[in-house]
Amino acid sequence: MTTDHGNFVAGWLSLVRQVPSPNCDPRPEGVIPELIVVHGISLPPGEYGGPAIEALFTNTLDPGAHPYFANIAQMQVSAHFLVRRTGEVVQFVSAESRAWHAGVSCWRGREQCNDFSIGIEMEGCDNEDYEEAQYLVLNSLVSALRKQYPSIAHDAIVGHSDIAPGRKTDPGPSFDWSRLTSQSVV
Repeated sequence: MTTDHGNFVAGWLSLVRQVPSPNCDPRPEGVIPELIVVHGISLPPGEYGGPAIEALFTNTLDPGAHPYFANIAQMQVSAHFLVRRTGEVVQFVSAESRAWHAGVSCWRGREQCNDFSIGIEMEGCDNEDYEEAQYLVLNSLVSALRKQYPSIAHDAIVGHSDIAPGRKTDPGPSFDWSRLTSQSVV
């Protein structure tokens, strides 16, 4: 596992696997990333390592492959990055573009967080500990993002639950925020 992810080229991190998602569009004119939103995802719920997350983010999820998929296969969603349980990073959307990860959301009085945020999905679920490899890689990724986008303040890393309270619970109570904030300061 490496924590050096290379450099950004047009918003794409050079040394990570890239799986472009169609579920994105340009950020509003003049808007730059100012926020990182941490999510938790597993598909099917509680199962790890399969192709379903990538399929969901690329609109190729087979609704018949699992009973849970029938309810979500038509969703058009994405995130900028996915951090797998192994520490692998997959990028779906250029950080220069708007990924569709936050939905109805508000941060410090600003609505539509997709406009000004970068979404990072952690492969996991609310009530299961995240892996050591994920924290190491997430800290490295956050540092790289802050270096590329100095507009992301040190206190501008939140959970999906923070910007969509009552609607979302991820990354969940098992996500150890102290592991992130103590290690990703630049």
